[in-house]
Formats: sequence, C-alpha cells, structure tokens
Amino acid sequence: MRTGGRLIAVLCIALATVGCSDAGEAARTTTSGPRSTLTSALAETDPAIDARFAEVATAIDGFVTREGLNGAALVLVERNGGADGSGVVWQHYTGAFGPDRPSLIASSSKMLTAGVLLRLQDQDLIDLDAPVADAVPWGSSNPTVTVAQLLSNSSGLPGLVDGPMYAPYLCQYLPTGTLTDCGRTIFTSTDDDALVVPPDTQFRYGGGQWQVAGAVAEEVSNRSWAELIDETYVEPCGVRSLAFNNHFAQITSPTGPFSYPTEFDGDPSVLAPTDNPNMEGGAYVTPLDYAALLRMHLRGGRCGNTRVLSEAAVEQAHTDRIGEFGTGGDDEGYGLGWWIDRDDTDRQQDGGAFGAEPWIDLDRGYAAFLVLEATSGQGQALMKEIRPMVDRIMDERAGRSPAGS
Repeated sequence: MRTGGRLIAVLCIALATVGCSDAGEAARTTTSGPRSTLTSALAETDPAIDARFAEVATAIDGFVTREGLNGAALVLVERNGGADGSGVVWQHYTGAFGPDRPSLIASSSKMLTAGVLLRLQDQDLIDLDAPVADAVPWGSSNPTVTVAQLLSNSSGLPGLVDGPMYAPYLCQYLPTGTLTDCGRTIFTSTDDDALVVPPDTQFRYGGGQWQVAGAVAEEVSNRSWAELIDETYVEPCGVRSLAFNNHFAQITSPTGPFSYPTEFDGDPSVLAPTDNPNMEGGAYVTPLDYAALLRMHLRGGRCGNTRVLSEAAVEQAHTDRIGEFGTGGDDEGYGLGWWIDRDDTDRQQDGGAFGAEPWIDLDRGYAAFLVLEATSGQGQALMKEIRPMVDRIMDERAGRSPAGS
C-alpha cells in the first residue's frame, strides 16, 4: 500500500520553492548512534519473547544507523493478552526514543480525527452520511457534501495534491483564529468553485476538508476540539500525552516541509496553545498511548471496560467507501482515516509524512505503532522491512500457520 508515498513525492514538487530533501537525508541529526532498550510487558511470564523479536530489533537499529536518524520506537499490542492488561506484546526503543517521548505524527492524526466524529454519531449529535448542511447552517455552501466524504477524502474539495498551499484554505496551517471559523471559511469559500468536483467522484487526499470536519464537530457538540479529544480518548483510555496543535507555522524542519521539525524534540511546550489545531496532521503522542488507541480499534471500540466507540462505528471506520472511483492505486482503498489493503481488507494503516507508521491486522488481532522522526519514505521503508517479520512471529505465538503456507 502506498499510504502517501507517491503523494509525498507530488507534494515535494508542488512545494519546491520551500524545499524538499532526499528521503535519505531529510531527517539526519547529530547522534552518537542507536541506543537499544528492549522491554516487554510479558517478560516475566514469557521470558523468550525478546529473543523472538531480536531480529526485529536488529532491523530497526540497523535502519536507524544507516539512515543517521535520532532513533525509533515500535510498540506491538494484541486484542487479547498482556500481563498487565494493556495488551502490550513487545516494545523497542532506540536512540532518543522512549515510552514517554511524544512525537508529532502528521497524517497518523487522521484516524484520531475520524474517531471523534464517529463518537459524536454514536451520541446522535450527527449523521456522518447526511449532508453537512443538516448539521451546521453554513453547510448549504456545498449542499450535497457529507461528513463521511470529508473524512474519506472524497468530498470534492481541493486536496493537498491539488494545491498544498492553496490560498483559500491557508487557515488550516495557522495557529491563529478558531477551528470553527477556519472550517467555515474553507467550506463557504467561492474562490474554490472552479476546482470543486462532485463528491464521491474523485479521491483528493487531505487538505481543508479535514478542517471542515473538525469545525462541524465543534459546532454540533458545543465543545472545543481539545475538550472533544479529552472526552473521546484521554479520559476513557488514559492517554495523557495525546493532544492536537498547529505546528506548521510555528516550527519548521531545517530540511524541508515533509521531514520532521526537529525543534519539537519531544517537547510540546515549544508550541503555543491554539484554538485552531490542524485536523489532518496536528497530533502529538507517545508510542504507548498511540498503541493503546490502536488496541481500542482491535477491541471493537473499547479501552479496558470503557466503550469509546460503538462496534458499528469501528466497522464504519474500517470499511472502504471509495471503491467506485479509487485512490489511484488498484490495491488500496480508504475508509474513515484508514488506508485499506484491498487484497486483504483486515490489513489497514494510517501513515504520516514524518515517518509514523501505525498498522492494524484485524484478522491476526494485533496492531503496531512504528514511529520515526524522519520522512514518510523512511517510515514506509522500515515498515516494509519489519512487518513480514512481525506477522510471522505473531502467527507463531498464536499457533497459526503463516500466511501463504
């Protein structure tokens, strides 16, 4: 699955005046080399588990060294199990990374944003398949567009490839103003009329449509986005590190717009508070907390004994809704915030431009959060190297035959 690889290449061309670095150079930082720390939630009950995953650790550490990165983290969780009830199977941190280091995760924010809207639907505050016009008075500007179309990049509004710095939508990158005002401005703009196409006719990844979805969420709930994140995820799941901001105009990468802004360096205090967080790419979180949210998807919407999303909401998030017109790749679909492997619809992911690569395997019952502070190309390259290893090990642990055998 592409999960944004070709997209990033297109955007680099579009932003050539800003500068995009080669994937091998984009996130190089001064470091004394990888420092590996292996931990396992099952270490006391399954002392062989670190040995099973040794090849994965070696691959991660080798990649970090070759690419000159500041480190990496991988957290694996499963639907059931985990000695402490967390579902954590194995964790690996190297270099600057540890379980308490928050990272900006770029487009890996999308499944989180979609989840907030799905929860509001569970609360009967919105119908995602109904027009935005049914939810907010300013929705009549694009009367046939639904919230589900906003969250599946199929609203017909210009996306990132159509113009990442598209002037009528620039408020999405600014920490000033409010999310509601920004979303309303984007949706009611007449300057985009020549570029808007009918909904559910083209896949147009990212862009202002996500900011519109966040604005709708604030308006129908009468809550700020920060309050919605707290109510949806932080409190029920205990993920205290999770928050959204709008870093794009506050800190920049020294090596290009789609490589990691190293000034963040695990310290959210470098960002000023904002009432206009970026919906498609503004989240930051620690590895363990993001993995807990992946596990919530594995468990049909539950964190511990607390229901966060209904089973129907989780299924809706993981259902390909762009089959008729597609993403441009025959092997990939898109749900609500999730890229879906059409050859195996149980395999889904939500990769980001900065090297975060979360994936979920609904059939095998496990999920993984791989995070770099690098580029999309580097995150995908490492994921492709280690995912077959992880699949095989998880199959062995479950006593099932490997795929294809």
